[in-house]
Amino acid sequence: MRPLVSILIPAYNAEKWVADTIRSAAAQSWQRKEIIVVDDGSSDRTLEIARQFESRAVLVVRQENQGAAAARNKAFSLSRGDYIQWMDADDLLAPDKIARQMETLDAGVSRRTLLSSSWGHFMYRPYRARFTPTSLWCDLSPLEFLLRKLGQRVFMQTAVWLVSRELADCAGPWDTKLSLDDDGEYFSRVLIASHGVRFVREARIFYRLVGTRSLSYIGRSNGKLESLWRSMRLQIGYLRSLEDSERVKTACLRYLQSYVIDFYPQKPDILEQMNQAAEELGGQLEVPRLPWKYSWIRAAFGWDWAQRARQLLPTVKSSLARFWDKTVFRIEGRGIARTNWGV
Repeated sequence: MRPLVSILIPAYNAEKWVADTIRSAAAQSWQRKEIIVVDDGSSDRTLEIARQFESRAVLVVRQENQGAAAARNKAFSLSRGDYIQWMDADDLLAPDKIARQMETLDAGVSRRTLLSSSWGHFMYRPYRARFTPTSLWCDLSPLEFLLRKLGQRVFMQTAVWLVSRELADCAGPWDTKLSLDDDGEYFSRVLIASHGVRFVREARIFYRLVGTRSLSYIGRSNGKLESLWRSMRLQIGYLRSLEDSERVKTACLRYLQSYVIDFYPQKPDILEQMNQAAEELGGQLEVPRLPWKYSWIRAAFGWDWAQRARQLLPTVKSSLARFWDKTVFRIEGRGIARTNWGV
């Protein structure tokens, strides 16, 4: 019997997208699958829309709002699959995504191998998704993957992964203390429990950019900044548990430095901890440099206003881009029903 794949979808106030996400999961050419949607106490029509898809293969449950990590843990506890496909409630899977990755089992890949895929980002038109390869788009050992991820500040989107239950059990549950970068921390644990990553280029997922509504949007949230720092500390520890060499310390220092600007000067307590971590690694952190277009704001009004502008202007630009993309999408009159989305 072919392995059962559990597609797990946490959803919170996702009424605009959850139907398309469930359809893309149901459309998977891999026949042995179950879909579990956990509504995390949404205040909109997410639960009502999701329940329209309930069937023998689609389970929809509701819990009080506890956060995405808790919703993922709930979905996993209800699942029976030999493999786990994690998704967010606004992402899409190419119809053959899971099947392409499962083909590697016929080639002798072990259950302790973590399977990844290509991913592209889009706003309203998945058939115009941009697939931009990074240094993580290849087969890698756990050590090499984390070295590149931290040292180069690159990442793989949540839905790329196909995880065996054996690996998921070894990694343990999602950390419910994290409201930001919980996926970065979780998959780092999965990685260090694995035999390495097998990258399947032909398998694809579509990552929707939703701006300030995204869970990954930080803004000026103290809670999210504290979550990010907790996740960073844990990931540095995971990498150093594999190898505590000079190249690892260098990658960790680069990782810390690349994030200093996100905390400066709003979180002096975290900045002090980051400097202490850098000293333990044999280095020191520099005061971040703002791009020239924000430097004059800092000179005239101070760091706080410069940081506000640094967060606001990209948000305005992104909002305009989404408005344009939505307008073109409606004019073209093409949607998710297009099998390969023109990619």
